[in-house]
Amino acid sequence: MAIEMNKEVSQGTVEQRIVYESGNEMAAYAAHQINYHIMGYFPISPSTEVAQFLDLMKANGQHDIKLIPADGEHGSAGVCYGASTAGGRVFNATSANGYLYMLEQMPVQSGTRFPMVMNLVCRSVSGPLDIHGDHSDLYYALNTGWPILMCRDPQAVYDMNIMALKLAEDPEVRLPVLVASDGYFTSHQKRRVQTFAKREDVHAFIGEKPPTGFADTLDREHPITVGPYMNEPDYINNCYQQSLAMYNAERVYDRIRQEYLELTGRDYPILDLYRMEDAEVAVFLMNSASEIIKDVVDQLRAKGIKAGSIAPNMIRPFPQKAIAEALRNVKAVTVGDRADSYGGHGGNMVNEIKAALFTHGNRDTMVISRIYGLGGKDFYAEDGHNLFQFAIDAAEKGSVEVPFDYYGHTPGDPAKAPKRVLNPMKYEDLKTGLITVKPDEATGKLSVRIPPLRSLTKKPKRIAPGHGACPGCGIFSGLELFFKGIEGDIVALFHTGCAMVVTTGYPYSAHKATYIHNLFQNGAATLSGVVEMFWERKRRGELDGLGLKDDFTFVMITGDGGMDIGMGPAIGAALRNHKMIILEYDNEGYMNTGAQLSYSTPMGHRTSTSNVGSKQGGKVFHHKDTAQIMAATHIPYVFTGSEAFPQDLVRKAAKAQWYAQNEGMVYGKILIACPLNWLSEDQEGSNIVGAAVDSCFFPLYEVEHGVTNITYNPEEKNKKIPLSDWLKTMGKTKHMTKPEYEESYKMFEGEVERRWNMLKAKHENPYL
Repeated sequence: MAIEMNKEVSQGTVEQRIVYESGNEMAAYAAHQINYHIMGYFPISPSTEVAQFLDLMKANGQHDIKLIPADGEHGSAGVCYGASTAGGRVFNATSANGYLYMLEQMPVQSGTRFPMVMNLVCRSVSGPLDIHGDHSDLYYALNTGWPILMCRDPQAVYDMNIMALKLAEDPEVRLPVLVASDGYFTSHQKRRVQTFAKREDVHAFIGEKPPTGFADTLDREHPITVGPYMNEPDYINNCYQQSLAMYNAERVYDRIRQEYLELTGRDYPILDLYRMEDAEVAVFLMNSASEIIKDVVDQLRAKGIKAGSIAPNMIRPFPQKAIAEALRNVKAVTVGDRADSYGGHGGNMVNEIKAALFTHGNRDTMVISRIYGLGGKDFYAEDGHNLFQFAIDAAEKGSVEVPFDYYGHTPGDPAKAPKRVLNPMKYEDLKTGLITVKPDEATGKLSVRIPPLRSLTKKPKRIAPGHGACPGCGIFSGLELFFKGIEGDIVALFHTGCAMVVTTGYPYSAHKATYIHNLFQNGAATLSGVVEMFWERKRRGELDGLGLKDDFTFVMITGDGGMDIGMGPAIGAALRNHKMIILEYDNEGYMNTGAQLSYSTPMGHRTSTSNVGSKQGGKVFHHKDTAQIMAATHIPYVFTGSEAFPQDLVRKAAKAQWYAQNEGMVYGKILIACPLNWLSEDQEGSNIVGAAVDSCFFPLYEVEHGVTNITYNPEEKNKKIPLSDWLKTMGKTKHMTKPEYEESYKMFEGEVERRWNMLKAKHENPYL
């Protein structure tokens, strides 16, 4: 990489210090120096670390930011919007599908002119699911009305986050600002970074407080209406004013970056031009790849080729005039887009560059479009040479042979097509007849008979070994135990999460039955569609002759916090009473993204966003009682289960299947161990979840047609243990038994007892 030493070690008028950190760490570091009032957030890779680092600093008393864990990205955007209307400084970070989920909120905030700063740590938008870096999420941001600043390295992440707030709060702009960096390239790479040494110097630059005169919903002397219904011509006038503000942002940013240059010695002109003064061929790239291309420019210059590179530090507003001026004498330019605008004959940047050249009278510079680096595909100097070669060839020939194409893709090889490794399971092996379920006419409940569990071991596992789960993971032992109680064929839908990620690494799959994936927030709705299509096609006779021996059982598997962001569609499916099972494996956090708190995380438990320190002792609010929430929808059957009580779980699975095939929706919740993030021994999972049951933290019960039945009562069996005994089995909770966290422990213990006593009351009274 071409290193410009004047940028690496900058001299300015303000005292600075040198750290060695990643892009995510620098976004958090800048936020803590600014000391925002509010951060609403929801974990999604690769931006999750920003909230994690801030929470860790919060636990140690390094800032006063109120961190609000939302139920999803849509909720986090709403938190931030509400907070911004209330007059303070607001911060957020997200990526990929999370950004798309909050996309509806983006024009609302910019259209009503409330400032904030959000980091978009750029990542591929699925499907199929890919968590690595490209710009497919960033390109959705282009029409939202937010100025967009670009960050090629961790130093830029820090600097742009400082400048972004000043830009957002400028009276001529007054818009929310997006700061974009490349996921896993910039977000996780560690580099030497210079920062302001003192928080007061940051505040002297941005302003100690937000500027006065902004609308404020907390100003009772000046009540305002935010986001009114608006007709033409008022709406077009509002949009015109917003447009003016956006174009003002280019001029205001230019002023801010010059002020920042004087303070720090670091400059971020709107266009980063490298050796473009006499360039005849050029490459346009954004963010991390734009630094690699500078080496290529130097190598081509050494061969006598007049090469140069262009990289924008701001893409909204798009620096149209500056681009046209930079390319005025260039014969050919290759524009690399790290996302495609499908059907647009090029990505967004190439088409905007073509428009810039046309608008400013340049009919001579030839433009070559290449889509590159999708899904985090690495970009090396060799690739830079190839992009330059397209421009060199065009300059020599006087024409562009292939105006648009992908770069770096490979042709398919029929000989390497994925082949079936596992044969379909035999129906006869799945439909054993060993389990019988029938309604009891006297009680209205189901009577279930299951054989000794050893009799069910011959049933084939529905998920093959060879998946990538961590040692000791309780997901698959719990799921397979549940599946032992299911007879016949299933169709399974998995939410995004550990169970999905570790079983479906393309081109392999560990699933032996039909499998569907959809994202956290929409699994229940998706499976609802599958279920109703099955019954409608069956009604029309379209499934005859397809080998269907019996009705499918439709099962959605969710976990890793999926019943936070996915709760709304799950309740919707329950109220519609589709014939399906939702099975939640509760590992008490967002484990697939590195153990962030979810609403299922119990109070006081340590996660990467509920750290333990001198100012904080783990999660500060109680866990969600999902089973009770779903029971309140009045579906036919709700249950809880644990692999530590296998007969109980298999019996409930058999009931669940009967209800899902005959009456409607079933919801089940099983507690499973996550040794990696619970900080427990791999082999102790079953014992730990068993202790959770015996401590009455995770009671085993069922709600059948609204009537609650406790299926295992540790008090009656003289097996109840103190809650502290369960907590001591896990490293994530050992701190809770220490004197300094006694208040949190007592609150948690009291809530566990309250819920247990309520459950016992419901068990005694069928009308509760």
